[in-house]
Amino acid sequence: MVESSNRSSSYSDGISQRREVAGIETTFKLPSPLPNWPQGGGFAGGTIDLGGLQASQVTAFNKIWSANEGGPADVGATFYDAVSIPDGFSVLGCYCQAHNMPLFGHILVGKDVTNDPLNPALKSPVDYTLVWSSVSLDIKKDGDGYIWFPNPPDGYEAIGYVVTNSSEKPDLQSVRCVRSDLTDSLESDEWVWGPSKSLKVDGFNVYSSRPTNRGVGAMGASIGGFVVQNAMGGSTLSLSCLKNLKGSLVDSMPNLNQIETLIQTYSPVVHFHPNEPYLPSSVDWFFQNGALLYHQGDESNPSPIDLNGSNLPQGGSNDDTYWLNLPKDDSSKERVKKGDLQDAGAYFHVKPMYGGLFTDIAIWLFYPFNGASRAKVEFINISLGKIGEHVGDWEHVTLRISNFNGELVRMFFAEHSWGTWVSAASLEYANGNKPVVYSSLNGHASYPTPGLVLLGSSGVNIGIRDDTSKDGQVMDTGVRAVVVSADYLGSIVVPPPWLNYLRKWGPKIEYDLDKEINKVEKFMIGKLRKAFDKLIRSIPVEVLGEEGPTGPKVKNSWTGDEMT
Repeated sequence: MVESSNRSSSYSDGISQRREVAGIETTFKLPSPLPNWPQGGGFAGGTIDLGGLQASQVTAFNKIWSANEGGPADVGATFYDAVSIPDGFSVLGCYCQAHNMPLFGHILVGKDVTNDPLNPALKSPVDYTLVWSSVSLDIKKDGDGYIWFPNPPDGYEAIGYVVTNSSEKPDLQSVRCVRSDLTDSLESDEWVWGPSKSLKVDGFNVYSSRPTNRGVGAMGASIGGFVVQNAMGGSTLSLSCLKNLKGSLVDSMPNLNQIETLIQTYSPVVHFHPNEPYLPSSVDWFFQNGALLYHQGDESNPSPIDLNGSNLPQGGSNDDTYWLNLPKDDSSKERVKKGDLQDAGAYFHVKPMYGGLFTDIAIWLFYPFNGASRAKVEFINISLGKIGEHVGDWEHVTLRISNFNGELVRMFFAEHSWGTWVSAASLEYANGNKPVVYSSLNGHASYPTPGLVLLGSSGVNIGIRDDTSKDGQVMDTGVRAVVVSADYLGSIVVPPPWLNYLRKWGPKIEYDLDKEINKVEKFMIGKLRKAFDKLIRSIPVEVLGEEGPTGPKVKNSWTGDEMT
């Protein structure tokens, strides 16, 4: 929601209207209303107690100043004040968003609940320091904008900047600083805006923010504001983020009934490529159809795997002493490689993030087999033979949900050994609020839109192909959904034995990589051959398929934040 500005301006009404059109014209809302969440606990209760500081999420904004070019896609950005603030709560900083999507964001406001007048959770700044202004900036802009750092009193930290469209210092009551023990360190995240249309580290740039320490046990939480960096990437008057002092994250996290409702509301819909030969299956189907457990030193005597993996070694580490493989006979092997979409289910891992202010739900799919990679070399498409093949492919996406109201905030798409966060405002939806995922041909990387992605292309027309399409088979991950982990709930969710199998889900592929590359390079000459060889050498082992992959619990994202 955007409300009209009440700040002073020398512009006429006609110019104000043109300014509005140049900025963000629409506000994003999910396609369907949120459900009535099942009762219990503090999830979606509107406020979260951080231990002396109560936080609430505000999504209504008042436009302050806009730049109408620069930043991602050279479309500009707008800076906002929070409005419609709940009684008793105070502003902690301003919000900024690029013009490349509808208005969709939040800013946290705080309320002192310490009842300690001598040591309150919040205090006004003692002064302001001007960080930056647009006065000398020669771009399309709506007047001039000024970014101010609130100078905190001793024992307190600034959490967000104040933005004005006047050179006069803001009122000291415009924002509050937070007591130091209720704060944690902050760092820049995604580029939001800068005067240039491409990121220049030696100029002025605005970034979204995130806690420096992130993961299941980390207690830091950004308010949803921004940070700025000036010359050579150095921070300007460092901000902090909030910190959950309560230590317990259960109060704000969803209970099991609420988790089930979240799954039915947001479970992604996956589109597979029409030529995809290797579809997902359930883990149990893989075991029941002949998958084998191998043990180092006894390779000639593999063991069948019991239902749910009850005879798999538990715990330990990925020490190469055990691995899984396909059935031995060729007929069964080829059948199992193809998976069974009708049997396939998704596996859900629920965890707290950012001090319990958000719930991350990772949705894992298991594929018995990952197919060979393909390359695009100028106008030629080339099969890479065995390169990229491996047994036992685990892929995932992650939903990030606000614990203030249960709304989807953004979604992570895992793409081989890296990935991309996408705002909920930029997702495609199906069947209400279910985000759409496109799985790449053979490699099963996840993307928010269909088409072709060239891995490692570096701006040239040579790369590993990730092809996605809307024309293949479809899977709703909410059908046959299984919650395999929600550790914060204690013993309520019992993980299946296969989840604690921490070794490889496939053997190391024994082939001569150089020999496979040479087979492909026979069809190339000169610069193309050199460029292709450089490309292959830069591709992660996961894409090349030489190593058998490990399961979900071994990934860094299991207890940490997603890789980006």
